[in-house]
Amino acid sequence: MDFSFFISKHISKPESNTFTATIHKIAVASIALGLAIMIVSILILGGFKRNVTEKIYSFGGHLQVTKFTVSSSFEESPVSLNSVLYQHPDSFPHVTHVQSFSYKAGLLRTDEDVQGVILKGVGEDFDEKGFEKNLVKGDFLTHKRPNGSTDILISVKLANLLQLDVGDDVIMYFVQVPQRFRKLTIKGIYNTGLEDFDDKIILGDIALTQRLNNWDSTQVGGFEVFIDDLNALDQSEDYIYRNIENDLYVESSADLNLQTFEWLNLLAKNVNIFLGLLIFVACFNMITILFIMIMERTQMIGMLKALGATNRQIRKIFIYNGMQLILKGLLIGNLIGIGFGILQDQFQLISLDPENYYMDFVPIEWNNWLILALNLMTFLLVTATLLIPTAVITKVRPIKAIRFD
Repeated sequence: MDFSFFISKHISKPESNTFTATIHKIAVASIALGLAIMIVSILILGGFKRNVTEKIYSFGGHLQVTKFTVSSSFEESPVSLNSVLYQHPDSFPHVTHVQSFSYKAGLLRTDEDVQGVILKGVGEDFDEKGFEKNLVKGDFLTHKRPNGSTDILISVKLANLLQLDVGDDVIMYFVQVPQRFRKLTIKGIYNTGLEDFDDKIILGDIALTQRLNNWDSTQVGGFEVFIDDLNALDQSEDYIYRNIENDLYVESSADLNLQTFEWLNLLAKNVNIFLGLLIFVACFNMITILFIMIMERTQMIGMLKALGATNRQIRKIFIYNGMQLILKGLLIGNLIGIGFGILQDQFQLISLDPENYYMDFVPIEWNNWLILALNLMTFLLVTATLLIPTAVITKVRPIKAIRFD
């Protein structure tokens, strides 16, 4: 057995209620607490990013294809369903689904209030399964040809503002010349927690918007494109743009919701800074604790040097000792951090205000590789810092160390 490891093993279990035992507990606790907080941070950050992006993509796809225009009018320029993208989506790499949509601005009017909204017309090709997690009450839309169904979905926010519920009727006046209006029936109520959607978007039958715009059944406002790999988003956007009709324009939902994605990026940067500070504190604590352990074992160091032990062998004793403390801390930290993640994921113990956080509970996103990398990085960085305090050992003189008190 290695000499340094043998000595380290015998001094790694100090008697309880001693100063050395207290120092060991502090070292393990500092590593465990730091790692647990880091794990919880990345689990929550991943949950936030997943939930918010899923809500955005479920409402508008990963990419949107519309008619290229320089007009800022509320009126859309129609796109043909005969587009190669809509007719042959399989010919485009990473594209899994393409659905049509159109928008129509107007005013919702009740006996008490008036609210400006945008009616988003969707068809039978709409990804209901992806959107159903946002539906909190009622049912999804039915579609009727050729005039279009008058059923709509409104947000919880609009329903509360206008005091409406499933089954209620509401009049919508559309912004166009000549002005038109329709009596619409609330079929369901949704909630994304995203202000850009909940404040103004209602869902309806695309056939209704086509009739209001005097379009035929092959004309829509644009296409929403879903892809299977977000890492290939920019590549897919560029490929689609180069292979569709020249008068069509492609834009990602990330660009259309730039403020929300910038908020997520800022949140990720803050978490990275926070993780860096936690690792720094853990390293600093281990340096301090190892200095104390070396001071406490000064006589032992002098005795080992007097017996012929080299500086390298003695330094390895304390490095092995420190590594054992780090591994204990990592084990406890994983139990705490992952345990919290499991409890929060299963029981949603911590709730949030959806007005400010886009969701009503703290979300958890599991990333086993990231947790493993965090453990490895913490172990390597904190272990590397052990070289700093053990350098003091080379300055210890055996005669003075043996007489040290």
